[in-house]
Amino acid sequence: MGDRLAALLAGDDGSAVARLAAVTAPVGAIDPISLFAAAVEAGLEAALWLRAQDGIALVGVGRAWATEPEGPGRFVDAERDWREVMRTARVAGASPVLMGGLGFTGRRPAEDDAWAPFGPSSLVLPQLVYSSAADGATVTASVVGGADDTTPGGLDRQWATLERRAREIEPSPTGIVARPVFAPLTVVEEQPSHEAWDRLVGTFAGAVGRGRIDKVVLARRVGFRSPVELDVGNALRRLALSAPESTTYAFRRGGSTLLGSTPERLARTEGRSFQTMAVAGSIRRGADAAEDAALASELLASEKDREEQAIVVDSIRDQLAPIAATLEVAPEPTVMTLRFVQHLATEISGTLPEARGLLSLAGLLHPTPAVGGKPRDVALALVEEHEGFDRGWYAGPIGWLGADGDGELCVALRCGIVDHTRATLFAGCGIVADSDAAAEWEESRMKLRAVVTALGILADEP
Repeated sequence: MGDRLAALLAGDDGSAVARLAAVTAPVGAIDPISLFAAAVEAGLEAALWLRAQDGIALVGVGRAWATEPEGPGRFVDAERDWREVMRTARVAGASPVLMGGLGFTGRRPAEDDAWAPFGPSSLVLPQLVYSSAADGATVTASVVGGADDTTPGGLDRQWATLERRAREIEPSPTGIVARPVFAPLTVVEEQPSHEAWDRLVGTFAGAVGRGRIDKVVLARRVGFRSPVELDVGNALRRLALSAPESTTYAFRRGGSTLLGSTPERLARTEGRSFQTMAVAGSIRRGADAAEDAALASELLASEKDREEQAIVVDSIRDQLAPIAATLEVAPEPTVMTLRFVQHLATEISGTLPEARGLLSLAGLLHPTPAVGGKPRDVALALVEEHEGFDRGWYAGPIGWLGADGDGELCVALRCGIVDHTRATLFAGCGIVADSDAAAEWEESRMKLRAVVTALGILADEP
């Protein structure tokens, strides 16, 4: 790959003529989590995007270029920056991709916050991207002239080293894929406290009941500590095994890893076509198939949960209808079954009069009432005033973006930041008029459980 990269970067006289050069080569299939772990082990920035059920994986390693805009205009700014880089790019093979997140608010986190290494938003062009799907696996190497001190030949050597190490640590086909976890976890931080949660749910539900607002999403931030190092790679395996229909993801920045497994797509675009979904309303899993089915029927019949779901569906429909050429909304929600919880979900898809690109659509949709509330401005003002912590990338868009402006963004849910022996996890609940504080607290515990059980064993239930 190195020689082809150097040739793409240079003109006939050997001078640099392309700001970005990217080359793709076929490779043998590699376990994506092992490749991510090998990059982390080497001290490199890394990103993982894995949908196990569909056999789709992306692993990004290193940083050739990045855009990290702040504030409400970050979607527009990131799209402009990426378009400018691609304007003079020379690409041989698959499209280079950006991987990262755009944050919930786009506000820069405080220096002492767990979110500090991730910034307000960050879409990174990795130096190496491994991609696998049903039709095979490839690696794409990217070099940005004048902004990258890695030589094209150096990327060849780096890939060979990472590939060798990934194959050394990947699970045996006949062995255990994910090991049991033994890290004892103790709660060391809770925002808001249980007492404050009860008070806030009552306050928000009262605001809904008085007609001030339709819905507001209240989130929790829970910090854990373990006496032993937390195993990020094994946690990712456990998440992928427990929720193969979800998207398992990880972003490594400055020694910290944001990891999780989200069931919710914010937007996917391909030319004029788009897909999104509304997810709202939750109930626990049962002990067996019969109880699962009974609980699913209870969820479908729940007025409170159907109200939550309808608010999200109606909001997305209202946002998309003015810009869509066609819009298809499933007539009834279905039950999405995850390891610890079941949700109501409604698929939404359509076409646009012309291609707008992923970031344009995501900027319109984010935050949906599923993670913010409705009306959006009033709900977000309540969250800002009362929640008590910076959401960072939690409940914000994460994913990948191709050179053509298309790609996929999901909502950063079921997630936490892991830093050696510390973990900071997040979960939220939609509050409507008849929300019960105890029931919402229990729902948040169910949502936290997916990541908690992937990381360790609880000494105390959060």
